[in-house]
Amino acid sequence: MATDNIDQKHNEDYEYDTLTNDRLIKDHDYDGIRELDNDLPPWWKWLFYITIIFSVVYMIRLFVFNDDSLVQEREYEIEMAEAKANMPEVDETTAAFELVLLEDEASLASGQETWAKICSVCHLMDGGGLVGPNMTDHYWIHGNTLEDMWRIVENGVIEKGMIPYKDQLSEQKRLEVISYIMVKIVGSTPATAKEPQGTAY
Repeated sequence: MATDNIDQKHNEDYEYDTLTNDRLIKDHDYDGIRELDNDLPPWWKWLFYITIIFSVVYMIRLFVFNDDSLVQEREYEIEMAEAKANMPEVDETTAAFELVLLEDEASLASGQETWAKICSVCHLMDGGGLVGPNMTDHYWIHGNTLEDMWRIVENGVIEKGMIPYKDQLSEQKRLEVISYIMVKIVGSTPATAKEPQGTAY
């Protein structure tokens, strides 16, 4: 008897579509749209069950067995350690960079190529100077030593419009172009030399 009353109350809460036999919830409509109360499809239920099982297994591995590989930071550390272990060893004695004037033809030719692509825009191909100063005379604004020129090429002279090249040219390329300037450009005779600037050395 009690079961019959429950079924009757249950049926009173719903209506059924006469065409599709879909179960509709009473008084749940808006702008002509009726709310259905159909059962969830089996594939959705199984997907939900699988996510629950996965989460339980994951939590057990993480908190019971302390599996650090599931933590992103730990996974990153493990992968970085593996990558470092697989890197070839570098002989630091040969890898050390030495700041010395290069005078061999190959280095000077490479320096000339860099000069033509980058430096000649402001200093002209023959070094006579345009926006930048004349590089052929013995007057220097920021010093004339190898170390002075290295610092200028590396850090630039922003107030004069020269950008830093430490991120654009490798150490070797910077040394080659500086060597080309000191060996081939300084002391040469440009077609139209810009007036001297700076201090005579």
